[in-house]
Amino acid sequence: MSIATQNNCIDQIGLVAGQVWRCLSNNGSMSIAKLVKNLEMPRDQVMQGVGWLAREDKVVIVEKSRSRTISLIEE
Repeated sequence: MSIATQNNCIDQIGLVAGQVWRCLSNNGSMSIAKLVKNLEMPRDQVMQGVGWLAREDKVVIVEKSRSRTISLIEE
């Protein structure tokens, strides 16, 4: 993979992370399934955005039996 391609992928994940953050900010906590449905994006892209936000300590992920709920961390 070239550096340009890698940078483009990272930029894309950052854009998706912004969309995930805005969705959670506007709608509150939600399951991953609901987040995917709300954003109308492939699950893997949404999960990459959630991972980005988790690495930046912007979200908390709570596991409940068979689902995960994503919430913004209040600053």
